[in-house]
Amino acid sequence: MISTNPASSPGGFRWLQLAIGIVCMAMIANLQYGWTLFVDPIDAKFHWGRPAIQLAFTIFVMTETWLVPVEAWFVDKYGPRIVIMFGGLMIGLAWIMNSYASSLVTLYAAAVVAGIGAGAVYGTCVGNALKWFPDRRGLAAGATAAGFGAGAALTVVPIANMIAASGYQSTFLTFGIGQGLIVILLAWFVRPPHGVEAPRKKRLNLPQSAIDYTPPQVLRTPVFWVMYVVFVMVASGGLMTAAQIGPIAHDFKIADTPVTLAGFQMAALTFAISLDRVFDGFGRPLFGWVSDNIGREHTMFIAFATAALMLLTLSTYGHIPVVFVLATAIYFGVFGEIYSLFPATSGDTFGAKYATTNNGMLYTAKGTAALLVPLASIISSQLGWQAVFIVAVALNATAALTALFLIKPMRRAFILGSEATASAAIARAKVFPGEGGRLEAPMSYDRLEKAP
Repeated sequence: MISTNPASSPGGFRWLQLAIGIVCMAMIANLQYGWTLFVDPIDAKFHWGRPAIQLAFTIFVMTETWLVPVEAWFVDKYGPRIVIMFGGLMIGLAWIMNSYASSLVTLYAAAVVAGIGAGAVYGTCVGNALKWFPDRRGLAAGATAAGFGAGAALTVVPIANMIAASGYQSTFLTFGIGQGLIVILLAWFVRPPHGVEAPRKKRLNLPQSAIDYTPPQVLRTPVFWVMYVVFVMVASGGLMTAAQIGPIAHDFKIADTPVTLAGFQMAALTFAISLDRVFDGFGRPLFGWVSDNIGREHTMFIAFATAALMLLTLSTYGHIPVVFVLATAIYFGVFGEIYSLFPATSGDTFGAKYATTNNGMLYTAKGTAALLVPLASIISSQLGWQAVFIVAVALNATAALTALFLIKPMRRAFILGSEATASAAIARAKVFPGEGGRLEAPMSYDRLEKAP
């Protein structure tokens, strides 16, 4: 029997918390990765046009990401359980609204509701994982994000089949209610690492800050903004591909072409989306684990460079069904690592105490990147999908070089400087004990500033 008392089994309990977070993330995955299956059916019914419909996707991503810091504040004040329950309610309501939407205004309103709900679940689960696993941040963040990346893998085929059999409106309603209820139920079992101290971070061959920086202090650091820009460059290509993979396959005239791989045969589009989710989900914890061992920036370089190569392959040979399926699978296998590496890098750089809010601020880069998704539809209509892919290739290649030759030295210098500041403050506290007698490390930066 699994104990739900953290004090009784802290080691096993934190893995239970990780598992709950993964399942909750899987329940919100279709809000992003299943959306592409609904675009053409919605357009066929109402003839609003792809760019207008895809604006709902952009609104969803912007709302999901830009409100995460606010939702993280509620987590810090009221705990993760209530925030995740609220998120489950909102994601269920959003898909119910989608099922009845007969105007773009309603579709956009549902996207706002969905974004609020998904952000509440996403930010809380990733932040909780970072706090429970200071010794394995890359792996924990990657495993949690894998729920979001791979969660749609098991439901892509059922959703596609239900849309074909019962229509997209019934599909929205059924899956919306089911996903929302599961998140609300699991929220009852989510706990932060209070009452038992999470394991201390082990000594890794990675630069990790001895100071817990507050969110306002993080926003004043140049390294945060360089990381933010790189996040935007990489996320823009992935969001475009995730949202537009259906229209791309239809424009390449391969969506319904049968593809056989490893004894499985499916239509190219369905096969691609299913395989994309599997590779995406597998890649997030894998690259998180790799980064725990070889470093965050080296892992970023490998992943971003591979993503650029796959996008270049799609621009040239994407009209070949088997190439389309395999190239998109490999691309998503390396793209999803941004959702494990950037949270882990944020925790390493700015500390664990405010990890939920600090990572939430960095995660808003995904919302900024979402602004480019409708632009991709406009460019493709004028210049074709090849032009869109070439832009994405350039962004990923630039991001790979920036990670290795700019972020790495900036972050190391920043962390070494923080360690020197912490050591000096501790030394002063020993000489001038003050009221508390001593200072502890790691500590929050505001405490350092008040040290004698």
